[in-house]
Amino acid sequence: MAMDGVDRKILAELQRNGRLSLTELAGRAGLSVSPCHRRLRALEASGVITAYRAQVNAIALGLTFEALVFVTMRQEDRTTVAAFEDAVAAIPQVVQAQRLFGDPDFLLRVLTADLPAFQTLYDTHLATLPGVQRLSSTLVMKSVVEDRPLPL
Repeated sequence: MAMDGVDRKILAELQRNGRLSLTELAGRAGLSVSPCHRRLRALEASGVITAYRAQVNAIALGLTFEALVFVTMRQEDRTTVAAFEDAVAAIPQVVQAQRLFGDPDFLLRVLTADLPAFQTLYDTHLATLPGVQRLSSTLVMKSVVEDRPLPL
């Protein structure tokens, strides 16, 4: 989809506040409601906008322990990698999983209530994932940049 400055303004505003009414969004983008609505629907239809959701504070929910888990695979054939990815996707405490080039093979961002909860998760789920050779974890001291809007 070819986007212009107005489309980028719509996206920027929605990244700041996804709950804007169509009227508010149109005003901030410098459009009337109908053209803004058409552009918004086009951005959704083209896959540029993929979802709307609330950003929830993990600490307020008691998820105060964050770890990054580096995964090195024993074998990386298509079947094993697919089984690993499916298993990781089924673990709710894994809030982000990325496949990497080089070593390690994957990076997992994990949130739990505390160290004992992480240890239980590690022992019962992470250490038993398909194809894993080695897990290495580090604890997050502080998040400096998190959930930043995409640069437009």
